[in-house]
Amino acid sequence: MALRLWASSTANALRISVASSTAHLSPSYSLSRCFSTVVDGLKYASSHEWVKHEGPVATIGITDHAQDHLGEVVFVDLPEPEGSVSQGKSFGAVESVKATSDINSPISGEIVEVNTKLSETPGLINKSPYEEGWMIKVKPSNPSELQSLLGPKEYTKFCEEEESH
Repeated sequence: MALRLWASSTANALRISVASSTAHLSPSYSLSRCFSTVVDGLKYASSHEWVKHEGPVATIGITDHAQDHLGEVVFVDLPEPEGSVSQGKSFGAVESVKATSDINSPISGEIVEVNTKLSETPGLINKSPYEEGWMIKVKPSNPSELQSLLGPKEYTKFCEEEESH
């Protein structure tokens, strides 16, 4: 029972909500004091999702910090392509050995691609959250929403403050 309460409170604290070719992401990484990898060149939501905006498409996934707190991911529920997502709203779920958590979209837009590899190999989220473990690609409907997201330094600070509470 205590483990279930801990897992539930951890998932709530993370405020995680769930969502082809893999674009190679910048190899520039940094580690925060909580030992999670943060990638330069990405934008981050306080609910622990990341966005890489390149040209007309934005790639979305959950952060290393989120996957680390969730533990081993065993199932991913993602939407169908050609649907839409809204900033701050759930588009799917991630189930781990510790908890099930929604994944929220950090931006609004039309889904143009879904990472189907995750249905067969959900552990890609643990192994490679910023590359092979991406979840959806969207055509942003309001690119200015990216401005409301955190940069790498701000996200690292946010995670460190969250860990200290």
